[in-house]
Amino acid sequence: MQPPSAPSYSSGLVWFRRDLRTEDQAALYHALTQCQQVHCAFVFDTDILDVLPRADRRVEFIRETLVELDAALRALSGHDHGGLIAVHHAAAADAVPDLAAALDVQAVFTNHDDEPQAIERDGTVRTRLAAQGRALHTFKDHTVFERSEVMTQAGHPYSVFTPYKNAWLKKVDAFYLSSYPAERHAARLAPRPAGHRRPVPTLAALGFEPAGLAQLKIPTGSQGAHQLLADFVERIDKYEDTRNFPAVKGPSYLSVHLRFGTISPRLLARTAHERARQGSPGAATWLSELIWRDFYFQILYHHPHVVNDSFKPAYDAIAWETGPEADALFAAWCEGRTGYPLVDAAMAQINQTGYMHNRLRMVVASFLVKDLGLDWRRGEAYFALQLNDFDLSANNGGWQWASSSGCDAQPYFRIFNPVSQSEKFDPDGKFIRRYLPQLAGLPNAALHAPWKAKPLELQSAGVQLGGNYPLPIVDHDTARQQTLERYAVVKASA
Repeated sequence: MQPPSAPSYSSGLVWFRRDLRTEDQAALYHALTQCQQVHCAFVFDTDILDVLPRADRRVEFIRETLVELDAALRALSGHDHGGLIAVHHAAAADAVPDLAAALDVQAVFTNHDDEPQAIERDGTVRTRLAAQGRALHTFKDHTVFERSEVMTQAGHPYSVFTPYKNAWLKKVDAFYLSSYPAERHAARLAPRPAGHRRPVPTLAALGFEPAGLAQLKIPTGSQGAHQLLADFVERIDKYEDTRNFPAVKGPSYLSVHLRFGTISPRLLARTAHERARQGSPGAATWLSELIWRDFYFQILYHHPHVVNDSFKPAYDAIAWETGPEADALFAAWCEGRTGYPLVDAAMAQINQTGYMHNRLRMVVASFLVKDLGLDWRRGEAYFALQLNDFDLSANNGGWQWASSSGCDAQPYFRIFNPVSQSEKFDPDGKFIRRYLPQLAGLPNAALHAPWKAKPLELQSAGVQLGGNYPLPIVDHDTARQQTLERYAVVKASA
């Protein structure tokens, strides 16, 4: 990082968003090095919150994390004035300019958010601040490389992952992976003005109810993120071998922390990169997944049409199933009533915890689109509602990959068989039995396809097909043939 110059502003405001930490936080660092005094704020944006269910794990996660962030800022600054971060509950496009005026700061500092709605909001904030004679400065913080930093030799954004990854790895160095030492300048954190010394609002004050975060034992804040990282580093060398098995402790479980920025993506990439250079195949694989994250962010930035349409326009010609029967199939998928145990267990996992193992995300997405013939957008929207780690770029990219409509997606004729996926990745049925206890008594050989079980096996296990567990709502082989016919309209584009 370049050494900071003398402060150019007497006062500034850091607008925290998807970057809820003090360590290696770009906007906080730049504000502290460019301002003599720095105020901090977070806005529970009503434009986002008002469309959420009243019990939402993500809102609870953010609220608990803000309590820790407030304490961390107080500890850094040495101030103890009823909380250092000003937390507001309003439309951010209004609240940020109003707060900047109330605090009489000269500039607002925040980090990029490349979702189309966020870009529009930030444009509004910039215009309103400019009308007040104040500046808005934004920075890269949520990725290692963003926007147009990794481009083809012709100067175009990549649409295929492998060459993007190769270019990413060729460009990355110690500079791009280094940290912003905000703590060195913490003395410039301003004490909270008397009129702004309110604690972080309760969930009830925000109009929300507890969503069971404590019962799920989901660690919050930077402390929780670093605990997970420390645990994962002990397992990272085996990641390549364990990552596909949902009953095994293979993943890092850091996705929700990456989503809300309670840990630096530079720290994670630096950790993986260093370990990979030492010869760890697990670290190399995990680094590749972090690069996928950057890849999907730059796709969203350069191709915002993917929010509503297929990356490949030809795929929007596909005729998806519609009507009451399609709605019933969708409801069965959402509720884990498809009759395919691995699919149903995965849906039980997301419904109960807000988390779904990455292998299972691919399996259930393929099932919705290519077994049930339903529009990928329906599944994408359901995941957006349920996932603790919901991120528009990754969720959209994943669903378009599964439906073959996205950039560098799986071929349209690749259709996951939910039974063989179950036999391969949950061979002992540990995951299925955890989330579908009504099937727990079945032997392994019958667990993955109960409709093929012998009557005595079903009776002994207390399983009543069509009773306490549904019969399959679709025949996979028949559905596969229908999918190939459905996708015939895009064969020329495949």
